[in-house]
Amino acid sequence: MAACCYRAWSSQVKQQVNRLWRRSFTGSSHIETPLIFSDTFSKHLGADVFLKLDLLQPSGSFKLRGIGLTVKEAAAAGAKCIVSSSGGNAGLAAAFAARDFKLPCTVVLPTTTPESVQQHLAFYGADVMVYGSVWDEADRKAREVVEERQGAYVHPFDQESTWRGHATMVEELQRQLPSPPDAIVTCVGGGGLLMGILKGVEAAGWPSRVIACETVGANCLAKSLEAQEVVTLPQISSIAKSLGALRPSEAVAACLRLADDHRLLVEPACGAAIAAVTETSEALQGMRSVVVQLCGGAVINRSQLAQWAVDFGLE
Repeated sequence: MAACCYRAWSSQVKQQVNRLWRRSFTGSSHIETPLIFSDTFSKHLGADVFLKLDLLQPSGSFKLRGIGLTVKEAAAAGAKCIVSSSGGNAGLAAAFAARDFKLPCTVVLPTTTPESVQQHLAFYGADVMVYGSVWDEADRKAREVVEERQGAYVHPFDQESTWRGHATMVEELQRQLPSPPDAIVTCVGGGGLLMGILKGVEAAGWPSRVIACETVGANCLAKSLEAQEVVTLPQISSIAKSLGALRPSEAVAACLRLADDHRLLVEPACGAAIAAVTETSEALQGMRSVVVQLCGGAVINRSQLAQWAVDFGLE
């Protein structure tokens, strides 16, 4: 009898979850993610620290917010297919959203992309094309494919609709927090998430500071600000491949601490934002409330993180 009751209850739960899941895709592919209070990080920093769990997006990262909106608008405009270029999370988001809107998707990847990401893309039904050793080369090829197939081009980060999609994170924070946080901490690579957060904060009328974090070896923003012009790195030397500054070892240590304290697994790119808290960044001194954007973990696994811990002597 107990087994029968359990099976009936389990079936009802699955049906309810499926209904809620599909309902979340009615307007866009992304879902509203939880905001949790971190006791351990709050005690360490001496301020209220909240974690925005965008690693729980269906595609595995925040990218689904912006790219999902871009794909949605492309579908509404009559696009026949979606074409994107990505070293990971953006491609996964494009493939997931294209499948959601029943559009074929081609993702062009550089040769440095992990095999596991290619497998995920294929699982979502994407046509995977490997071209070039760096993202710029893959992106040029993607633009050629757009012309050949008369598709809609979806940039991994530099697209106004994508920024608007990323701004939904701040809209959710308005519902989840009783008052504006003193700071929102995020990692920065291409700058799409940063642009979205800035737009969201501006639209909300919040006085919150936005603190962007990157690792040495992928610190194009810091170099650009220093030079007062856009600087393109010839190669990403950091293990934070999707980030584009803290030391990589600090980012990995932050990922390990997050896994230990909260049982959450994220990439070193995301770890850069966490490290601002765990390393007690001067930028956070005097803050009373801080939101850390946990952007994602789609291209990380336990064995990779364990190996990096060994490589940096963090065992």
